[in-house]
Amino acid sequence: MRLHQGTVSQTIILSNHFLVVSSPVTLTWKVSTATYNRFLLLVAGLGGLLYGVDVGIIAGALPYLETTSGLNAGQLSIVVAAVLLGSVISTLFAGALADWMGRRLLMTLSGVLFVVSIPVIALAHGYEPLVLGRLLQGISAGLIGVVVPLYLAECLSASSRGKGTGIFQWLLTLGIVAAAVVGMYFSLRVEEVAKLGDAARLFRFKDAAWRSIFWVSLPPGALFVIGSMMVAESPRWLYRRGKRDAAYAALLRSRPKEQADTELNEIEQAAAAEKAQSFAGTKVKESLLRRKYVIPFVLACVILACNQATGINSIIGYNANILIQSGLSDLQAHWGYVLFTIINFLTTIGAVVLVDRKGRKFLLSFGTAGIIASLLCTAFLFRSTEKLRVDARSAVQSMVGDRQKLSLLYDKSTADALLASTGDLGPGKFIAVSNRPTSLVIIYSCGDFRGSSPAVRSDDVGAKPIEIAQATCLPANKVVAFFSNPFGDLGTARASPLKIDNALITPIPGTQNGMLVAITLFIFMAFYAVGPGVCVWLALSELMPTRIRSNGMSIALLLNQAVSTGIAAVFLPTVGKYGYSTMFFGFAGCTVIYFITAAFFLPETKGKTLEEIEAHFEGKRESAAIRQPS
Repeated sequence: MRLHQGTVSQTIILSNHFLVVSSPVTLTWKVSTATYNRFLLLVAGLGGLLYGVDVGIIAGALPYLETTSGLNAGQLSIVVAAVLLGSVISTLFAGALADWMGRRLLMTLSGVLFVVSIPVIALAHGYEPLVLGRLLQGISAGLIGVVVPLYLAECLSASSRGKGTGIFQWLLTLGIVAAAVVGMYFSLRVEEVAKLGDAARLFRFKDAAWRSIFWVSLPPGALFVIGSMMVAESPRWLYRRGKRDAAYAALLRSRPKEQADTELNEIEQAAAAEKAQSFAGTKVKESLLRRKYVIPFVLACVILACNQATGINSIIGYNANILIQSGLSDLQAHWGYVLFTIINFLTTIGAVVLVDRKGRKFLLSFGTAGIIASLLCTAFLFRSTEKLRVDARSAVQSMVGDRQKLSLLYDKSTADALLASTGDLGPGKFIAVSNRPTSLVIIYSCGDFRGSSPAVRSDDVGAKPIEIAQATCLPANKVVAFFSNPFGDLGTARASPLKIDNALITPIPGTQNGMLVAITLFIFMAFYAVGPGVCVWLALSELMPTRIRSNGMSIALLLNQAVSTGIAAVFLPTVGKYGYSTMFFGFAGCTVIYFITAAFFLPETKGKTLEEIEAHFEGKRESAAIRQPS
């Protein structure tokens, strides 16, 4: 055991541990480097757990929130996307904050924000507090997404960096599994209440269910806050702040003395070289436009943007809805989501083992190839029924009252009446549609602004009427109007009538089709977990040179979250109008770009120190070995 402490007043030896009593009264337990590294990974893993809960918790809560909140599809999309929007906001400043206050303190702050967000959401009554709580969760997730991989990259040795970041992703998937299991529990309870045939009681239980789902996610946040206060600060951050002795002490907590000496020497040499170039007047050469900064930055940005363009967050967030529309019942869809998250969790274990053996480049190429195939299969399965869609907009438009409001209870009789009103559907099409349960999505507009109702199934006995009014379509103010449609005229829209653009009736596929969709999504998740799931965090933290690492990671992750937020915000309106097949075909096309980048442009970085990776992008000959790792 080693004791790494500055001034202490008394040291008491208890068994094989040191109890350090410093002045003022501070107790610090010092344990072996192996024990400390395990604790460090546990704390970082709790950060991944929170990130996973942020992403996954909405999937189990959304069906009940959708039923009880009275929000339209656009508002629900914003509630889902708000966590991603919050990530965009915080990611923009995360690098600067990490440089200013330190990695450890920023981790603590991100955990506190998550803890605060839970009561804001769970006690919400209305649209605004829901969005605020989700924004706080997103801000927390954005900070975690930057600072934890950054912290791990700077604190772990080159030989364990892949495993450490893999554990972050592994516990991230555990967070998604935990959220799914909680959602599954409430789905079983909802099924029991539904059998009683009391619609009012079922409504009240669903309202309590989504609130309880969020309350359950509170303990991991509290544990992360406590744990982040007990780890050492990043040695590289400490050194750059002029605290050499503190940096050396931080290295000694996680490494043998010989390795700590070597790494401190590398850090000093890199800093000295940068300082010498600056004093030599080579400011032009040390511009951020040099290839050693531009190439890794561009690669990281492309990888991070394409990572979200696979649709991963939306497929997780809307998973239960996707499976319900594919032909599964509510209970079957929640079971499917649980299996989906378990596959993610288990496959990530394999990825953690392989990432430092097979390397980042191979796993990213292999994973993205499998993602493309699975997304195409999912798209074709949805296409087989979505091509039978019927538009009953004329009949629904006639139901809009003088006050520009519509209330429509969609059941079997209403579905038959709307189908009959469409006239001749072509040979066999009417029979193909009318003989199955159907879903209805209404796309409506007022002037330049549009809205979409949630999809409602004709066989859902507990469904509430679709409520549409001019107020649900119009933005609340000019600020919201700008983000909804920068070119829209809110004044003109307020004087415009409520127009039904589409009333799309889609036959619900059979259970067999739903099972096939679930299988293709399971395959998608497995390939994502084994490739992008683990490697994307490594690519983000490893590619960036030390000088731009924190801010470069922030910008790349900002782009990542911006893409994710955009997809989540348009997901429900897009699938309502164009169908799930369109979204999945789009995801597959974006993943092709991801595959090309990983297979042909990304260098292998396994087993290399951060300084060696930086030298490679600078074009030094001695770094050529990075292209052909042993």
